[in-house]
Amino acid sequence: MVTVYSATWCAFCHAAKQYFDKIGVKYEDKDVEKDPKNAQESVEKSNQMGIPVIDIDGTIIIGFDKPKIDAALAAHAQ
Repeated sequence: MVTVYSATWCAFCHAAKQYFDKIGVKYEDKDVEKDPKNAQESVEKSNQMGIPVIDIDGTIIIGFDKPKIDAALAAHAQ
């Protein structure tokens, strides 16, 4: 399960979601602006305020870090 904590104005959030779309990975998008619970969840998982926060089966990635995303996807594909 992949979850992306994002906001509409965040360019790196859009880039991350476009990347998942391009490689065919389904994800849940949780907007941190529309729902304060999503923002709180994001901070609790990442211990910081930046977005995107990407949760790949419990592996937390802060920002659009393609190598880390690819490694986490590969590790959880087993």
